[in-house]
Amino acid sequence: MLIVRPGKLSDLDQLERMARSKGPILHSLPADRTRLQELILRSIDSLQNEIDYPGEESYLFVLEENGTLYGSASIVALAGQHEPFYAFRNEVVVHASRELHVNHRIHALVMSHELTSCTRLTGFYIEPEKAAYADLLSRARLLFIAQHRQRFSKDIFSVLPGIADADGNSPFWESVGRKFTRRDFAEMERESGGRSRGFIAEVMPVDPLYVPLLSEDAQRVMGEPHASARLPYQCHLDEGFEPDRFIDIFDAGPVLTATLDACYSLRHSALHRIAYESDIHGTASYLVCNTSSSEFRCIKIHLPKQLSQEISLPPALASALEVGLGSEVRCVKLNHSGAAL
Repeated sequence: MLIVRPGKLSDLDQLERMARSKGPILHSLPADRTRLQELILRSIDSLQNEIDYPGEESYLFVLEENGTLYGSASIVALAGQHEPFYAFRNEVVVHASRELHVNHRIHALVMSHELTSCTRLTGFYIEPEKAAYADLLSRARLLFIAQHRQRFSKDIFSVLPGIADADGNSPFWESVGRKFTRRDFAEMERESGGRSRGFIAEVMPVDPLYVPLLSEDAQRVMGEPHASARLPYQCHLDEGFEPDRFIDIFDAGPVLTATLDACYSLRHSALHRIAYESDIHGTASYLVCNTSSSEFRCIKIHLPKQLSQEISLPPALASALEVGLGSEVRCVKLNHSGAAL
């Protein structure tokens, strides 16, 4: 059974293996053992602390089956705690002249730090053979947030890898970033320590970038997810995230934004009490999690289409969630595309 749970120090070897797997050059699971260990320890500390409002906390979750890890996904409580978090905001600039009878609306990119202090979904990785569980891994984080709202901002976003070739070359970076840094995409990633927005923003333009002046290749990839990011991209859309306001300043990957109140898993999830343990014969897919923080568990199962306040779970599923009779669990029903109903 595949289950999402918090990462622990014994996962370090497997997390390092996943971080070094072939994929987008800038997926946000660092291929550095020391940094991975720091992420795990910070997550453990964040989960064990009593939190009344969001701060420097971060949370690392893994997708596990019988001791083997198949993916990871994280939450940063507040982005840009130590420096602003930058992205390009899509704008429309109007150029008009009555004498020349000209009135043009021009797409422009403006450097913005509006996402600073918003909650960020990050660190998503899933092994290809478990792609069918991308919705479980990605959206379990939203159920965790639903259960522990005080730990997070009212606004949330996610940055997904943009288009790059097999060698990690990004058309957008070649047209924009290289012009201002004179660095290769991969070199800039290493020097910036993994998408440090403060570092890159120091050398990027403060004036609007007029999109028609960029290369056709750069324009074509703006807002497009890397092939490996299409599954989490769809999960975000199903949750109600909007992809049109921002793009990433490195590779023009999609930056998806939402308010927590608009996220389907928060709007439609509900608490149910386990009244008895028995086999179930459901026809609807659900994500179900317990109410713990440090011992959070989330699984994907079938339950009846309509749930009453009291539900039944088989002993094996209750054990996987580390709950028993009388315990509360949070459930959200999914449709066939993964979107909450």
